[in-house]
Amino acid sequence: TLSLRIIAEGVETEAQRDYLNRQNIHLLQGYYFWKPMPYVALVMLLLSKPKARIVEE
Repeated sequence: TLSLRIIAEGVETEAQRDYLNRQNIHLLQGYYFWKPMPYVALVMLLLSKPKARIVEE
């Protein structure tokens, strides 16, 4: 195994999320989670959710 961290983009359905989780991919982004929003709204959202993580890579 290469032990790579994979971020799946464009996740739009629960079925896609479940499939990716079964493939051991747990860093996901897409419309399934949140629609696009202004920067200030994003910051406020993340500050209100202590378990939210930002991946800076």
